[in-house]
Amino acid sequence: MNLFRLLLRTSALLLTLAILAGILSGGTAAGLIALINATLSQNQPSTTTLIWSFAALCLVRLIANLASQVLLIYLSEKAILDLRMLLSRRILASPLRQLEQIGAYRLLATLTEDIRTISNTVLITPFFCINTAIVIACLIYLGWLSRTVFVVGLCFLLVGILSYLLPMTKAMSLLKLAREQEDRLFNHFCAITQGTKELKLHRQRRQSFLKEDLRTTALSYRRHNIIGMSVFAAAASWGQILFFVAIGLLLFILPSLTKIHPTILSAYALTIIYMMSPLEHIMSTLPTVTRALVALKKVESLGLSLPANSNETTSVAAFPSEKFWQCLELVNVTHSYYQEREETNFILGPINLKFNPGELVFIVGGNGSGKSTLAKLISGLYIPETGEIYLDGKFIDNYNREWYRQQFSVVFSDFYLFERLLGLDSNDLDAQTQNYLAQLQLDHKVKVNNGVLSTTNLSQGQRKRLALLTTYLEDRPIYMFDEWASDQDPVFKDIFYTQLLPELKSRGKTVLVISHDDRYFHIADRIIKLEYGKVKYEKNPAFINI
Repeated sequence: MNLFRLLLRTSALLLTLAILAGILSGGTAAGLIALINATLSQNQPSTTTLIWSFAALCLVRLIANLASQVLLIYLSEKAILDLRMLLSRRILASPLRQLEQIGAYRLLATLTEDIRTISNTVLITPFFCINTAIVIACLIYLGWLSRTVFVVGLCFLLVGILSYLLPMTKAMSLLKLAREQEDRLFNHFCAITQGTKELKLHRQRRQSFLKEDLRTTALSYRRHNIIGMSVFAAAASWGQILFFVAIGLLLFILPSLTKIHPTILSAYALTIIYMMSPLEHIMSTLPTVTRALVALKKVESLGLSLPANSNETTSVAAFPSEKFWQCLELVNVTHSYYQEREETNFILGPINLKFNPGELVFIVGGNGSGKSTLAKLISGLYIPETGEIYLDGKFIDNYNREWYRQQFSVVFSDFYLFERLLGLDSNDLDAQTQNYLAQLQLDHKVKVNNGVLSTTNLSQGQRKRLALLTTYLEDRPIYMFDEWASDQDPVFKDIFYTQLLPELKSRGKTVLVISHDDRYFHIADRIIKLEYGKVKYEKNPAFINI
Protein backbone atom coordinates (compact mmCIF):
# COMPACT_ATOMS: atom_id res chain seq x y z
CA MET A 1 0.00 0.00 0.00
CA ASN A 2 1.21 3.56 -0.69
CA LEU A 3 -0.25 7.03 -0.37
CA PHE A 4 -1.22 7.24 -4.03
CA ARG A 5 -3.04 3.90 -3.89
CA LEU A 6 -4.78 5.00 -0.70
CA LEU A 7 -6.05 8.20 -2.37
CA LEU A 8 -6.90 6.39 -5.60
CA ARG A 9 -8.95 3.81 -3.74
CA THR A 10 -10.82 6.59 -1.93
CA SER A 11 -11.92 8.45 -5.08
CA ALA A 12 -10.29 8.06 -8.49
CA LEU A 13 -12.37 10.94 -9.91
CA LEU A 14 -11.36 13.47 -7.25
CA LEU A 15 -7.73 12.39 -7.49
CA THR A 16 -7.77 12.80 -11.28
CA LEU A 17 -9.31 16.27 -11.03
CA ALA A 18 -6.81 17.29 -8.35
CA ILE A 19 -3.88 16.05 -10.44
CA LEU A 20 -5.14 17.90 -13.52
CA ALA A 21 -5.54 21.09 -11.48
CA GLY A 22 -2.05 20.59 -10.05
CA ILE A 23 -0.59 20.10 -13.53
CA LEU A 24 -2.34 23.28 -14.68
CA SER A 25 -0.97 25.11 -11.64
CA GLY A 26 2.56 23.91 -12.36
CA GLY A 27 2.18 24.74 -16.05
CA THR A 28 1.07 28.30 -15.34
CA ALA A 29 4.00 28.71 -12.93
CA ALA A 30 6.38 27.70 -15.72
CA GLY A 31 4.45 30.00 -18.07
CA LEU A 32 4.98 32.91 -15.74
CA ILE A 33 8.71 32.20 -15.60
CA ALA A 34 8.85 32.03 -19.40
CA LEU A 35 6.91 35.28 -19.69
CA ILE A 36 9.24 37.01 -17.23
CA ASN A 37 12.29 35.72 -19.11
CA ALA A 38 10.85 36.87 -22.45
CA THR A 39 10.07 40.33 -21.06
CA LEU A 40 13.56 40.73 -19.55
CA SER A 41 15.25 39.68 -22.78
CA GLN A 42 13.34 42.25 -24.88
CA ASN A 43 14.92 45.24 -23.09
CA GLN A 44 11.87 47.36 -23.88
CA PRO A 45 8.70 48.46 -22.05
CA SER A 46 6.01 45.83 -21.58
CA THR A 47 3.19 45.83 -24.09
CA THR A 48 -0.50 45.63 -23.20
CA THR A 49 -0.54 42.04 -24.46
CA LEU A 50 2.25 41.00 -22.09
CA ILE A 51 0.52 42.69 -19.17
CA TRP A 52 -2.80 40.95 -19.85
CA SER A 53 -1.01 37.64 -20.42
CA PHE A 54 0.77 38.03 -17.09
CA ALA A 55 -2.50 38.87 -15.30
CA ALA A 56 -4.31 35.93 -16.93
CA LEU A 57 -1.58 33.48 -15.96
CA CYS A 58 -1.62 34.78 -12.38
CA LEU A 59 -5.42 34.32 -12.20
CA VAL A 60 -5.29 30.80 -13.70
CA ARG A 61 -2.45 29.88 -11.33
CA LEU A 62 -4.48 31.12 -8.35
CA ILE A 63 -7.62 29.22 -9.34
CA ALA A 64 -5.80 26.01 -10.33
CA ASN A 65 -3.66 26.07 -7.18
CA LEU A 66 -6.67 26.62 -4.92
CA ALA A 67 -8.78 23.99 -6.70
CA SER A 68 -6.01 21.39 -6.48
CA GLN A 69 -5.46 22.04 -2.76
CA VAL A 70 -9.16 21.99 -1.85
CA LEU A 71 -9.78 18.78 -3.82
CA LEU A 72 -6.76 17.05 -2.29
CA ILE A 73 -7.60 18.23 1.24
CA TYR A 74 -11.13 16.84 0.90
CA LEU A 75 -9.76 13.65 -0.61
CA SER A 76 -7.13 13.32 2.11
CA GLU A 77 -9.62 13.69 4.96
CA LYS A 78 -11.97 11.20 3.33
CA ALA A 79 -9.12 8.74 2.85
CA ILE A 80 -8.18 8.94 6.54
CA LEU A 81 -11.80 8.50 7.63
CA ASP A 82 -12.19 5.48 5.34
CA LEU A 83 -8.91 3.99 6.57
CA ARG A 84 -9.93 4.38 10.23
CA MET A 85 -13.33 2.82 9.63
CA LEU A 86 -11.94 0.03 7.47
CA LEU A 87 -9.32 -0.92 10.05
CA SER A 88 -11.88 -0.77 12.88
CA ARG A 89 -14.31 -2.97 10.95
CA ARG A 90 -11.59 -5.49 10.15
CA ILE A 91 -10.55 -5.69 13.78
CA LEU A 92 -14.13 -6.24 14.93
CA ALA A 93 -14.68 -8.81 12.16
CA SER A 94 -11.58 -10.84 13.03
CA PRO A 95 -11.59 -14.01 15.11
CA LEU A 96 -11.10 -13.19 18.79
CA ARG A 97 -8.22 -15.64 19.17
CA GLN A 98 -6.36 -13.96 16.32
CA LEU A 99 -6.76 -10.54 17.95
CA GLU A 100 -5.46 -11.94 21.23
CA GLN A 101 -2.38 -13.25 19.42
CA ILE A 102 -1.75 -9.88 17.74
CA GLY A 103 -1.92 -8.10 21.09
CA ALA A 104 -3.92 -5.10 22.25
CA TYR A 105 -0.83 -2.89 22.34
CA ARG A 106 -0.10 -3.46 18.63
CA LEU A 107 -3.68 -2.71 17.70
CA LEU A 108 -3.61 0.43 19.84
CA ALA A 109 -0.32 1.60 18.30
CA THR A 110 -1.74 1.14 14.82
CA LEU A 111 -5.04 2.86 15.56
CA THR A 112 -3.31 5.85 17.18
CA GLU A 113 0.28 6.46 16.06
CA ASP A 114 0.18 4.89 12.60
CA ILE A 115 -3.13 6.48 11.64
CA ARG A 116 -1.98 9.86 12.99
CA THR A 117 1.28 9.65 11.04
CA ILE A 118 -0.59 8.80 7.85
CA SER A 119 -3.12 11.54 8.55
CA ASN A 120 -0.42 14.20 9.01
CA THR A 121 1.28 13.12 5.80
CA VAL A 122 -1.90 13.00 3.75
CA LEU A 123 -2.69 16.55 4.86
CA ILE A 124 0.56 17.84 3.34
CA THR A 125 0.02 15.80 0.17
CA PRO A 126 -1.71 18.70 -1.66
CA PHE A 127 1.35 20.95 -1.31
CA PHE A 128 3.67 18.07 -2.18
CA CYS A 129 1.73 17.37 -5.39
CA ILE A 130 1.55 21.01 -6.43
CA ASN A 131 5.27 21.58 -5.84
CA THR A 132 6.04 18.43 -7.79
CA ALA A 133 3.92 19.72 -10.68
CA ILE A 134 5.79 23.04 -10.60
CA VAL A 135 9.17 21.29 -10.71
CA ILE A 136 8.10 19.07 -13.63
CA ALA A 137 6.71 22.05 -15.55
CA CYS A 138 9.92 24.00 -14.97
CA LEU A 139 11.99 21.05 -16.22
CA ILE A 140 9.88 20.89 -19.37
CA TYR A 141 10.43 24.62 -19.88
CA LEU A 142 14.19 24.18 -19.40
CA GLY A 143 14.17 21.38 -21.97
CA TRP A 144 12.36 23.68 -24.40
CA LEU A 145 14.93 26.44 -23.89
CA SER A 146 17.96 24.31 -24.80
CA ARG A 147 18.20 20.58 -25.29
CA THR A 148 21.98 20.58 -24.90
CA VAL A 149 21.95 22.38 -21.58
CA PHE A 150 18.99 20.33 -20.44
CA VAL A 151 20.75 17.01 -21.17
CA VAL A 152 23.82 18.13 -19.22
CA GLY A 153 21.61 19.38 -16.39
CA LEU A 154 19.56 16.18 -16.43
CA CYS A 155 22.70 14.05 -16.07
CA PHE A 156 23.76 16.21 -13.13
CA LEU A 157 20.25 15.92 -11.67
CA LEU A 158 20.31 12.12 -11.91
CA VAL A 159 23.66 12.00 -10.10
CA GLY A 160 22.21 14.29 -7.44
CA ILE A 161 19.06 12.18 -7.05
CA LEU A 162 21.13 9.00 -6.74
CA SER A 163 23.36 10.57 -4.09
CA TYR A 164 20.19 11.65 -2.27
CA LEU A 165 18.37 8.31 -2.48
CA LEU A 166 21.22 6.23 -1.05
CA PRO A 167 21.11 7.84 2.40
CA MET A 168 17.31 7.94 2.14
CA THR A 169 17.25 4.13 2.00
CA LYS A 170 19.33 3.94 5.16
CA ALA A 171 17.13 6.51 6.90
CA MET A 172 13.98 4.56 6.02
CA SER A 173 15.42 1.35 7.51
CA LEU A 174 16.20 3.25 10.72
CA LEU A 175 12.67 4.64 10.91
CA LYS A 176 11.34 1.09 10.49
CA LEU A 177 13.43 0.01 13.48
CA ALA A 178 12.10 2.99 15.42
CA ARG A 179 8.53 1.95 14.58
CA GLU A 180 9.22 -1.57 15.90
CA GLN A 181 10.45 -0.05 19.15
CA GLU A 182 7.27 2.02 19.29
CA ASP A 183 5.23 -1.19 19.51
CA ARG A 184 7.32 -2.19 22.52
CA LEU A 185 6.84 1.27 24.04
CA PHE A 186 3.05 0.89 23.79
CA ASN A 187 3.35 -2.47 25.49
CA HIS A 188 5.25 -0.80 28.35
CA PHE A 189 2.68 2.01 28.52
CA CYS A 190 -0.05 -0.62 28.87
CA ALA A 191 1.98 -2.14 31.72
CA ILE A 192 2.08 1.26 33.43
CA THR A 193 -1.68 1.79 33.23
CA GLN A 194 -2.69 -1.77 34.03
CA GLY A 195 0.05 -2.60 36.55
CA THR A 196 0.16 0.66 38.51
CA LYS A 197 -0.76 -0.99 41.82
CA GLU A 198 1.87 -3.71 41.49
CA LEU A 199 4.56 -1.19 40.51
CA LYS A 200 3.69 1.12 43.40
CA LEU A 201 3.85 -1.71 45.94
CA HIS A 202 7.27 -3.01 44.86
CA ARG A 203 10.01 -0.37 44.62
CA GLN A 204 12.62 -2.71 43.09
CA ARG A 205 10.16 -3.92 40.49
CA ARG A 206 9.23 -0.33 39.64
CA GLN A 207 12.86 0.80 39.32
CA SER A 208 13.75 -2.26 37.26
CA PHE A 209 10.79 -1.67 34.96
CA LEU A 210 11.64 2.01 34.48
CA LYS A 211 15.37 1.51 33.89
CA GLU A 212 15.61 -1.86 32.16
CA ASP A 213 12.38 -1.99 30.17
CA LEU A 214 10.86 1.44 29.58
CA ARG A 215 14.06 3.53 29.45
CA THR A 216 15.94 0.98 27.34
CA THR A 217 13.17 0.81 24.77
CA ALA A 218 12.64 4.59 24.78
CA LEU A 219 16.39 5.16 24.28
CA SER A 220 16.45 2.71 21.40
CA TYR A 221 13.44 4.42 19.83
CA ARG A 222 15.12 7.82 20.27
CA ARG A 223 18.44 6.62 18.87
CA HIS A 224 16.91 5.19 15.69
CA ASN A 225 14.85 8.35 15.20
CA ILE A 226 17.79 10.70 15.76
CA ILE A 227 20.07 8.86 13.36
CA GLY A 228 17.33 8.45 10.75
CA MET A 229 16.26 12.11 10.89
CA SER A 230 19.91 13.24 10.91
CA VAL A 231 20.51 11.29 7.71
CA PHE A 232 17.48 13.04 6.23
CA ALA A 233 18.85 16.43 7.34
CA ALA A 234 22.25 15.68 5.80
CA ALA A 235 20.62 14.57 2.55
CA ALA A 236 18.44 17.71 2.49
CA SER A 237 21.48 19.94 3.06
CA TRP A 238 23.31 18.16 0.27
CA GLY A 239 20.30 18.63 -1.98
CA GLN A 240 20.22 22.37 -1.32
CA ILE A 241 23.92 22.73 -2.17
CA LEU A 242 23.31 20.87 -5.44
CA PHE A 243 21.14 23.76 -6.65
CA PHE A 244 24.00 26.21 -6.31
CA VAL A 245 26.43 23.71 -7.79
CA ALA A 246 24.08 23.43 -10.79
CA ILE A 247 23.96 27.24 -11.16
CA GLY A 248 27.75 27.42 -10.87
CA LEU A 249 28.11 24.70 -13.51
CA LEU A 250 25.72 26.61 -15.73
CA LEU A 251 27.42 30.01 -15.36
CA PHE A 252 31.13 29.10 -15.17
CA ILE A 253 31.73 25.69 -16.74
CA LEU A 254 29.24 25.21 -19.60
CA PRO A 255 30.01 28.52 -21.41
CA SER A 256 33.67 27.47 -21.69
CA LEU A 257 32.69 24.11 -23.18
CA THR A 258 30.00 25.16 -25.63
CA LYS A 259 28.49 28.37 -26.94
CA ILE A 260 25.32 29.28 -25.07
CA HIS A 261 23.31 32.45 -25.57
CA PRO A 262 23.33 34.74 -22.51
CA THR A 263 19.51 34.90 -22.63
CA ILE A 264 19.32 31.12 -22.18
CA LEU A 265 21.81 31.25 -19.32
CA SER A 266 19.82 33.92 -17.50
CA ALA A 267 16.59 32.03 -18.13
CA TYR A 268 18.13 28.83 -16.73
CA ALA A 269 19.51 30.62 -13.69
CA LEU A 270 16.17 32.33 -12.95
CA THR A 271 14.20 29.09 -13.41
CA ILE A 272 16.55 27.07 -11.18
CA ILE A 273 16.34 29.72 -8.46
CA TYR A 274 12.54 29.61 -8.73
CA MET A 275 12.61 25.79 -8.51
CA MET A 276 14.63 25.87 -5.30
CA SER A 277 11.65 26.72 -3.09
CA PRO A 278 9.32 23.89 -4.26
CA LEU A 279 12.23 21.42 -4.34
CA GLU A 280 13.24 22.32 -0.79
CA HIS A 281 9.62 21.84 0.28
CA ILE A 282 9.56 18.43 -1.39
CA MET A 283 12.78 17.40 0.35
CA SER A 284 11.59 18.69 3.72
CA THR A 285 8.44 16.57 3.47
CA LEU A 286 10.27 13.38 2.48
CA PRO A 287 10.96 12.35 6.13
CA THR A 288 7.23 12.71 6.88
CA VAL A 289 6.34 10.79 3.73
CA THR A 290 8.83 8.08 4.68
CA ARG A 291 7.28 7.78 8.13
CA ALA A 292 3.88 7.46 6.50
CA LEU A 293 5.14 4.70 4.20
CA VAL A 294 6.49 2.84 7.25
CA ALA A 295 3.14 3.33 9.01
CA LEU A 296 1.22 2.14 5.95
CA LYS A 297 3.35 -0.99 5.77
CA LYS A 298 2.65 -1.54 9.46
CA VAL A 299 -1.07 -1.17 8.88
CA GLU A 300 -0.84 -3.45 5.87
CA SER A 301 1.10 -6.10 7.78
CA LEU A 302 -1.57 -5.95 10.46
CA GLY A 303 -4.23 -6.13 7.76
CA LEU A 304 -2.67 -9.34 6.47
CA SER A 305 -3.36 -10.78 9.90
CA LEU A 306 -6.97 -9.68 9.65
CA PRO A 307 -9.52 -10.98 7.17
CA ALA A 308 -10.08 -8.71 4.21
CA ASN A 309 -13.63 -10.00 4.15
CA SER A 310 -15.63 -10.34 7.31
CA ASN A 311 -16.58 -13.87 8.27
CA GLU A 312 -20.01 -12.52 9.08
CA THR A 313 -20.99 -12.83 5.44
CA THR A 314 -24.69 -13.01 6.04
CA SER A 315 -27.03 -10.57 7.69
CA VAL A 316 -28.52 -11.64 11.01
CA ALA A 317 -31.93 -10.78 9.56
CA ALA A 318 -31.50 -13.63 7.10
CA PHE A 319 -32.17 -16.10 9.92
CA PRO A 320 -35.22 -16.35 12.14
CA SER A 321 -34.99 -15.64 15.85
CA GLU A 322 -34.27 -18.70 17.97
CA LYS A 323 -36.06 -17.70 21.18
CA PHE A 324 -37.83 -21.06 21.11
CA TRP A 325 -34.84 -23.26 20.30
CA GLN A 326 -34.66 -26.84 21.55
CA CYS A 327 -31.05 -28.04 21.61
CA LEU A 328 -27.51 -26.61 21.50
CA GLU A 329 -24.92 -29.32 20.85
CA LEU A 330 -21.11 -29.46 20.77
CA VAL A 331 -19.74 -32.49 18.93
CA ASN A 332 -16.04 -33.38 19.34
CA VAL A 333 -15.10 -29.72 19.63
CA THR A 334 -11.42 -28.93 20.24
CA HIS A 335 -9.36 -25.78 20.59
CA SER A 336 -5.66 -25.32 21.34
CA TYR A 337 -3.27 -22.46 21.98
CA TYR A 338 0.33 -22.01 23.06
CA GLN A 339 1.00 -21.22 26.72
CA GLU A 340 4.14 -19.11 26.93
CA ARG A 341 4.68 -19.56 30.65
CA GLU A 342 4.43 -23.35 30.50
CA GLU A 343 5.94 -23.49 26.98
CA THR A 344 3.34 -26.07 26.02
CA ASN A 345 0.19 -26.28 23.91
CA PHE A 346 -3.05 -26.29 25.91
CA ILE A 347 -5.68 -28.45 24.24
CA LEU A 348 -9.34 -28.18 25.17
CA GLY A 349 -11.40 -31.15 24.12
CA PRO A 350 -12.71 -33.08 22.46
CA ILE A 351 -15.87 -31.70 24.07
CA ASN A 352 -19.27 -33.32 23.65
CA LEU A 353 -22.05 -31.42 25.40
CA LYS A 354 -25.77 -30.65 25.00
CA PHE A 355 -27.73 -27.74 26.45
CA ASN A 356 -31.51 -27.28 26.60
CA PRO A 357 -33.86 -24.32 27.20
CA GLY A 358 -34.68 -23.47 30.81
CA GLU A 359 -31.58 -25.24 32.10
CA LEU A 360 -29.21 -23.93 34.79
CA VAL A 361 -25.74 -25.37 34.28
CA PHE A 362 -22.62 -24.76 36.35
CA ILE A 363 -19.21 -25.13 34.69
CA VAL A 364 -16.56 -25.77 37.32
CA GLY A 365 -12.90 -26.67 37.51
CA GLY A 366 -9.55 -25.38 38.67
CA ASN A 367 -7.68 -22.42 37.27
CA GLY A 368 -6.38 -23.20 33.81
CA SER A 369 -8.80 -26.08 33.28
CA GLY A 370 -10.33 -24.39 30.21
CA LYS A 371 -13.58 -22.95 31.55
CA SER A 372 -13.27 -19.51 29.95
CA THR A 373 -12.03 -21.04 26.69
CA LEU A 374 -15.06 -23.33 26.65
CA ALA A 375 -17.32 -20.32 27.26
CA LYS A 376 -15.82 -18.52 24.24
CA LEU A 377 -16.27 -21.63 22.12
CA ILE A 378 -19.90 -22.08 23.17
CA SER A 379 -20.71 -18.42 22.51
CA GLY A 380 -19.07 -18.47 19.06
CA LEU A 381 -16.18 -16.12 19.90
CA TYR A 382 -13.65 -18.89 19.32
CA ILE A 383 -13.91 -21.02 16.21
CA PRO A 384 -13.44 -24.76 16.86
CA GLU A 385 -10.30 -26.19 15.31
CA THR A 386 -12.09 -29.50 14.94
CA GLY A 387 -15.61 -30.66 15.66
CA GLU A 388 -18.98 -29.03 15.09
CA ILE A 389 -21.52 -26.89 16.91
CA TYR A 390 -25.24 -27.30 16.14
CA LEU A 391 -28.21 -25.20 17.18
CA ASP A 392 -31.42 -27.15 16.56
CA GLY A 393 -29.59 -29.17 13.94
CA LYS A 394 -28.18 -26.11 12.13
CA PHE A 395 -24.43 -26.46 11.65
CA ILE A 396 -22.68 -23.28 12.80
CA ASP A 397 -20.10 -22.05 10.29
CA ASN A 398 -18.85 -18.75 8.85
CA TYR A 399 -22.15 -18.33 7.04
CA ASN A 400 -24.27 -18.08 10.20
CA ARG A 401 -21.80 -17.58 13.07
CA GLU A 402 -22.72 -13.90 13.49
CA TRP A 403 -26.41 -14.86 13.82
CA TYR A 404 -25.45 -17.61 16.28
CA ARG A 405 -23.60 -15.16 18.54
CA GLN A 406 -26.73 -13.03 18.81
CA GLN A 407 -28.35 -15.81 20.86
CA PHE A 408 -26.01 -15.14 23.81
CA SER A 409 -25.81 -12.53 26.55
CA VAL A 410 -22.48 -12.90 28.31
CA VAL A 411 -20.61 -11.22 31.15
CA PHE A 412 -16.97 -12.33 31.03
CA SER A 413 -14.56 -11.94 33.92
CA ASP A 414 -12.67 -9.28 31.90
CA PHE A 415 -15.85 -7.56 30.70
CA TYR A 416 -16.01 -4.05 29.23
CA LEU A 417 -18.73 -1.63 30.29
CA PHE A 418 -20.05 0.94 27.80
CA GLU A 419 -21.41 4.24 29.09
CA ARG A 420 -24.30 4.10 26.59
CA LEU A 421 -26.81 1.30 26.21
CA LEU A 422 -25.75 0.73 22.62
CA GLY A 423 -27.88 -1.27 20.20
CA LEU A 424 -30.90 -1.44 22.50
CA ASP A 425 -33.95 0.08 20.84
CA SER A 426 -37.00 0.36 23.04
CA ASN A 427 -39.63 3.01 23.65
CA ASP A 428 -39.37 2.53 27.41
CA LEU A 429 -35.64 1.76 27.60
CA ASP A 430 -35.01 4.28 30.37
CA ALA A 431 -37.92 2.96 32.43
CA GLN A 432 -36.76 -0.66 32.05
CA THR A 433 -33.23 0.33 32.95
CA GLN A 434 -34.36 2.25 36.02
CA ASN A 435 -36.35 -0.77 37.22
CA TYR A 436 -33.33 -3.04 36.84
CA LEU A 437 -31.12 -0.47 38.59
CA ALA A 438 -33.47 -0.64 41.56
CA GLN A 439 -33.52 -4.44 41.48
CA LEU A 440 -29.70 -4.53 41.40
CA GLN A 441 -29.50 -1.93 44.20
CA LEU A 442 -27.77 0.65 42.02
CA ASP A 443 -30.54 3.25 41.64
CA HIS A 444 -28.98 5.42 44.36
CA LYS A 445 -25.72 5.69 42.40
CA VAL A 446 -26.62 5.46 38.71
CA LYS A 447 -29.29 7.24 36.69
CA VAL A 448 -30.17 6.82 33.02
CA ASN A 449 -31.18 9.47 30.51
CA ASN A 450 -31.87 8.62 26.86
CA GLY A 451 -29.93 5.41 27.20
CA VAL A 452 -26.85 7.08 28.73
CA LEU A 453 -25.69 5.98 32.18
CA SER A 454 -24.82 8.82 34.53
CA THR A 455 -21.62 7.06 35.64
CA THR A 456 -19.66 3.83 35.35
CA ASN A 457 -17.04 4.91 37.89
CA LEU A 458 -18.05 2.31 40.47
CA SER A 459 -16.54 -0.60 42.34
CA GLN A 460 -15.84 -3.74 40.33
CA GLY A 461 -18.78 -5.53 41.89
CA GLN A 462 -21.16 -2.68 41.05
CA ARG A 463 -19.78 -2.46 37.52
CA LYS A 464 -20.55 -6.16 37.10
CA ARG A 465 -24.11 -5.46 38.16
CA LEU A 466 -24.34 -2.85 35.39
CA ALA A 467 -23.01 -5.45 32.96
CA LEU A 468 -25.70 -7.84 34.23
CA LEU A 469 -28.28 -5.10 33.66
CA THR A 470 -27.22 -4.91 30.01
CA THR A 471 -27.76 -8.64 29.55
CA TYR A 472 -31.24 -8.31 31.08
CA LEU A 473 -32.11 -5.60 28.57
CA GLU A 474 -30.80 -7.73 25.68
CA ASP A 475 -33.27 -10.48 26.65
CA ARG A 476 -31.56 -13.26 24.69
CA PRO A 477 -32.26 -16.98 25.02
CA ILE A 478 -28.89 -18.03 26.46
CA TYR A 479 -27.12 -16.34 29.38
CA MET A 480 -23.54 -16.95 30.39
CA PHE A 481 -21.68 -15.63 33.45
CA ASP A 482 -17.93 -16.07 33.95
CA GLU A 483 -17.10 -15.80 37.67
CA TRP A 484 -19.72 -13.04 37.92
CA ALA A 485 -20.20 -13.33 41.69
CA SER A 486 -16.49 -13.26 42.58
CA ASP A 487 -16.54 -9.48 43.21
CA GLN A 488 -19.92 -9.28 44.97
CA ASP A 489 -20.50 -8.84 48.68
CA PRO A 490 -21.98 -11.89 50.50
CA VAL A 491 -25.50 -10.44 50.52
CA PHE A 492 -25.69 -9.74 46.81
CA LYS A 493 -23.84 -12.94 45.97
CA ASP A 494 -26.66 -14.81 47.71
CA ILE A 495 -29.25 -12.75 45.80
CA PHE A 496 -27.53 -13.61 42.52
CA TYR A 497 -27.54 -17.36 43.11
CA THR A 498 -30.84 -17.79 44.92
CA GLN A 499 -33.01 -15.15 43.18
CA LEU A 500 -31.58 -13.84 39.90
CA LEU A 501 -30.45 -17.15 38.40
CA PRO A 502 -33.66 -19.05 39.25
CA GLU A 503 -35.68 -16.13 37.87
CA LEU A 504 -33.84 -16.34 34.53
CA LYS A 505 -34.41 -20.08 34.48
CA SER A 506 -38.13 -19.63 35.18
CA ARG A 507 -38.32 -17.35 32.11
CA GLY A 508 -37.10 -20.23 29.97
CA LYS A 509 -33.54 -18.93 29.64
CA THR A 510 -30.60 -21.29 29.49
CA VAL A 511 -28.07 -20.10 32.07
CA LEU A 512 -24.42 -21.23 32.02
CA VAL A 513 -22.45 -20.17 35.08
CA ILE A 514 -18.70 -20.51 35.55
CA SER A 515 -18.23 -20.56 39.31
CA HIS A 516 -16.13 -21.70 42.25
CA ASP A 517 -18.94 -21.11 44.79
CA ASP A 518 -19.58 -24.74 45.74
CA ARG A 519 -22.08 -23.79 48.45
CA TYR A 520 -24.54 -22.88 45.64
CA PHE A 521 -23.93 -25.88 43.40
CA HIS A 522 -27.16 -27.47 44.61
CA ILE A 523 -29.29 -24.96 42.69
CA ALA A 524 -27.92 -26.17 39.36
CA ASP A 525 -29.67 -28.71 37.14
CA ARG A 526 -26.32 -30.00 36.01
CA ILE A 527 -22.64 -29.53 36.84
CA ILE A 528 -19.93 -29.90 34.22
CA LYS A 529 -16.43 -30.25 35.65
CA LEU A 530 -13.33 -29.61 33.55
CA GLU A 531 -9.83 -30.87 34.26
CA TYR A 532 -6.87 -30.08 32.00
CA GLY A 533 -9.17 -29.26 29.09
CA LYS A 534 -11.29 -32.43 29.38
CA VAL A 535 -14.78 -33.00 30.80
CA LYS A 536 -14.17 -35.03 33.96
CA TYR A 537 -17.87 -35.49 34.67
CA GLU A 538 -21.30 -34.10 33.82
CA LYS A 539 -23.78 -34.85 36.61
CA ASN A 540 -26.73 -33.68 38.64
CA PRO A 541 -25.42 -31.98 41.83
CA ALA A 542 -27.46 -34.41 43.95
CA PHE A 543 -25.10 -37.19 42.85
CA ILE A 544 -21.88 -35.26 43.50
CA ASN A 545 -20.03 -35.38 46.77
CA ILE A 546 -19.08 -31.71 47.00
